[in-house]
Amino acid sequence: MSTHAKRERLLLADLLEAAGPEAPTLCDGWLTRDLAAHVVVRERRPDAAGGMMLAALRNRLERVQAEYVAKPYEELIQLIRSGPPRMSPLGIKQLDEVANTVEFYIHTEDVRRAQPDWTPREVDRVFADTLWSRLEKGGRMMGRKSPVGLVLRRPDGQTAVAHRGAPVVTATGEPSELLLFVSGRQEAARVELAGDKDAIERVRDAKLGIA
Repeated sequence: MSTHAKRERLLLADLLEAAGPEAPTLCDGWLTRDLAAHVVVRERRPDAAGGMMLAALRNRLERVQAEYVAKPYEELIQLIRSGPPRMSPLGIKQLDEVANTVEFYIHTEDVRRAQPDWTPREVDRVFADTLWSRLEKGGRMMGRKSPVGLVLRRPDGQTAVAHRGAPVVTATGEPSELLLFVSGRQEAARVELAGDKDAIERVRDAKLGIA
């Protein structure tokens, strides 16, 4: 049975291939070629990928990223599609699910929603519950830069606290949309915001997400 991570990987590869190397994405300053290189570096160059989190490795990451951006686009797509390299811990299904399900879903939407004719994607209940579980566990990390209190709410009333504080803004939407919102894609996420008007504007403009 295909895992969520494997399905999202193949969908991302297909979308990147169809869009071509020069299409826009929701990632500031990145075209599809840059996004494809990022995905490959993150998975295949752990010696440089640490720069995504550690400032001390940032220069190395930028150099390696530039090297991969210069590679043929078709090669990047194939590296994404073929999965982690031999002997990589990500070859273990459980680790692949933890490390890549959310990552690939978000980047898939980075490609889809940067196009002028995009429409919301239907997400099945099982996948929605998986994404919600990730929000319950990691929402506070993604929402830690919120300038106000931030509560995430599913349409069925389930809630998760992304950031404690006052005043409080409540974002209501499907888990897939809430994930995009709290990962820094506020403008593209289909959520409803409730709270003080000024607080809502502040959280809309905030640099949310792990990076």
